[in-house]
Amino acid sequence: MSAFQDARTLPRDTVLAPDLAIIGGGPAGISLALAMADSGQNVLMLESGAASFAPETQKLYQGEESGVRYIALDGGRLRFLGGSTNHWGGWCRPLDEIDFESRDVLPHSGWPFARSEIEPYFARAQALVEAGPWIYDEAGTTVSDKGPTLRLGQGGVYTTWFQFSKTLGGVLPTHFGDRYRDDLKRAPRLTPLLNANITGIRLSHDAKRVERLDVATLSGNRLTVKPRCTVLAAGAIENARLLLASNDVMKAGVGNGNDLVGRFFADHPIPRNVATLVVFDGKLAPFYSNSQAVAEGAVMRAALSPTQDFMRRQGLAGSLTTVENPVKLDALGTAAVVTTAQALGVDASSARAFSLGCGMEMAPDPERRITLGGERDALDMPLSNLHMTISDRDFAHFRQTLAEMGRQLLAARTGMLHLTYKQRHEWMEGLDWGNHHLGTTRMSADPKRGVVDADSKVHGIANLYVAGSSVFPTYGSSNPTMNLVALTLRLADRLKKVLT
Repeated sequence: MSAFQDARTLPRDTVLAPDLAIIGGGPAGISLALAMADSGQNVLMLESGAASFAPETQKLYQGEESGVRYIALDGGRLRFLGGSTNHWGGWCRPLDEIDFESRDVLPHSGWPFARSEIEPYFARAQALVEAGPWIYDEAGTTVSDKGPTLRLGQGGVYTTWFQFSKTLGGVLPTHFGDRYRDDLKRAPRLTPLLNANITGIRLSHDAKRVERLDVATLSGNRLTVKPRCTVLAAGAIENARLLLASNDVMKAGVGNGNDLVGRFFADHPIPRNVATLVVFDGKLAPFYSNSQAVAEGAVMRAALSPTQDFMRRQGLAGSLTTVENPVKLDALGTAAVVTTAQALGVDASSARAFSLGCGMEMAPDPERRITLGGERDALDMPLSNLHMTISDRDFAHFRQTLAEMGRQLLAARTGMLHLTYKQRHEWMEGLDWGNHHLGTTRMSADPKRGVVDADSKVHGIANLYVAGSSVFPTYGSSNPTMNLVALTLRLADRLKKVLT
């Protein structure tokens, strides 16, 4: 098997028998396919879309929603080769150690291993997303010629750093479908199969292994795949939908014996204009408000984050606060700045104000979930139904972090914060989302608490694995792409042993 094929052109009822079938051609699927290229195994990567956008394929993402207002389900992902990297912003930052810990303040939190398990894969993941050399929180000294970091008093908030994906041509960010198309073509035992939609994961009668995959095209063709191993890498919503809809042997759906498939969906809420930052001397390095800092070839941007010790002591979830736009203070705001500056004995005649935004970590919630809706798509698959929630506690955690930031600014006599939102309806009116689909096939060593085990294998099914951020049991506030690629590379090493 080699080079790209189109499922629409294969003879009807073709049966393919690869060693490994990868369902999905997004960042997880492509990373896994490339990592398996030297394994000596025949690999088939099944992508629902083509090499470019097609409206009729995109409609397969349509779904139903209830609960808190969220993004239309066909608006948060792109269904063609490269998946979500076709419209991502390129933001990269590793998850923190605390993100893997079980925390009393976050029920259902914790991974079955520490961050050290995926750290050996960070360098390769960083290379695949093309975010430059690994710098991150060492950037404070590296980009000092661009300006000083914001001076804060001692406390629980510090300046942290994002790095940005970029293609070799310097264009932000890396689109995996374009960037790695030739690499996929060159891999001698890898076949990317386009326009190939999985309509069923069919188990053996004892439900202990995958026997075949049903494949359909929008043009009406039907194929069968009989792999030795299968990896589901179609994104958090589609992974759950496909598992739930494949209910001919396990009536609740594949891997859903404990009613966990689809539960614990999450995203990163992005409340806009959450606060106004006033810098008394008016000097704020450009790397706070845009991605201008270049350190050893890496494109950087600063953000403000609670320290891990502060989060542990105060029982807080994570957040990454960014400086957005200059704002003009009204008369009351100006008076507040003058009064505060006088009390601190500082000159605020050159003061400037900026709006702040944020990416927040949500607490895991089993009621925030994907189920099957009543309508069906063009392939006769039930649509996804998302019930979305966000708790007042999620907002309260972030507000407490902002309050600490304001205290540290005053302690350093650097500036001050005005917190914008107090009531839930105010937070909701300014709320956006990161389009970071997480959870739904969460990882746990205990099958009563997770869908997959620590090796990303579906509990109880010998040859079915899941890749991507749908396995994240706790989410952190970092953007998921680089982290899910690292986790996928770890899975590749497991699969090489299994398939040998």
